[in-house]
Amino acid sequence: MSTPSTTAAEAETIVRGFLDAWRIRNLDHLMSFFTEDAVYHNVPVEPIVGAPAIRAIFEAFLGAFVEAELEVITLAAGPDLVLAERIDRFLMANGNRVALPVTGVFVIAGGRIARFSDYFDLATFVRESGMQL
Repeated sequence: MSTPSTTAAEAETIVRGFLDAWRIRNLDHLMSFFTEDAVYHNVPVEPIVGAPAIRAIFEAFLGAFVEAELEVITLAAGPDLVLAERIDRFLMANGNRVALPVTGVFVIAGGRIARFSDYFDLATFVRESGMQL
């Protein structure tokens, strides 16, 4: 077993910073939280591998909504690992409002997010957003 790269407190700070960053809608800032070989997995659909592919999906998300607030309900952190129960709230460009319960699992490596898996009900997201993943 390898030595953790972050303490629980450091891992929590990284993840809270990433979640808060959605409010300012800056793609470069969002991507600064990820390793180059990171994996982003909206668990109902196929995982997205690598920073360029993650950037592309985040760019699409930023184009689809005009406001975002990722409200943390419960957060548990350990060295290199964070679990965050959230309500993700979006105002879509089409006028739809989304309030999506989500649980995210974040694996940290070298002070950046190496794996980000979100667990949520896909049908709720599609119904509320009008968007397909």
